[in-house]
Amino acid sequence: MKKIFLIAVTFLALNVSNAQNSTKAKALLDEVYNKVESYDNIFIDFKYVLNNKEAGITNETRGDVTMQGDKYLANFFGARQLYDGHKVYTIVPENEEVTIEDKSNDEDTVTPSKMLTFYREGHTYQWDIEQNVQGRKIQFIKLTPIDTHTEIKSILLGIDSETKNIYKVIETGKNGTMTTITVNSFKTNQPLSKTLFTFNENKYKDEGYYIIRN
Repeated sequence: MKKIFLIAVTFLALNVSNAQNSTKAKALLDEVYNKVESYDNIFIDFKYVLNNKEAGITNETRGDVTMQGDKYLANFFGARQLYDGHKVYTIVPENEEVTIEDKSNDEDTVTPSKMLTFYREGHTYQWDIEQNVQGRKIQFIKLTPIDTHTEIKSILLGIDSETKNIYKVIETGKNGTMTTITVNSFKTNQPLSKTLFTFNENKYKDEGYYIIRN
């Protein structure tokens, strides 16, 4: 009887601890979200690494993205992607092609405009490890998708404890693929051209680009 009582107490203590950790994690994520929402615009220069040891695949590149509200302009893998609030334009200079399509309605797709806010829905939260990165304290929060059918196993979100800005995102897939995005530079409220998020179709036609509409 005494043993059963000790097990029950231990189980209850673990549940209370997990609940406290979850609440603490959500509070930090709320701080991050409020900070993101306070900016007029955000520029991020980042490093992207995809690794799957079993398949022997490793891809590494850098990219950057400028965001203002839902609009964004991203440079990634030699391509440029623009979202003007209505359409997504993917420009590939190597192929001299532009693909124009409606905004993706796939909830599982983390677009640049959701890069800093995707964690708000569809996940449970858990307080994780803290790391010291060149004098910066990076607190990690573990996100676990609520949808069991998703291909994502878990996400570690590294947050700068002082600035409350996201420093690193580590996504682990159920197939063993690990995708890591590390922020090299994070700038806010930069002076932006009024036409930055405007697509000039005639310009690309004049340069001989093939326009694809989906």
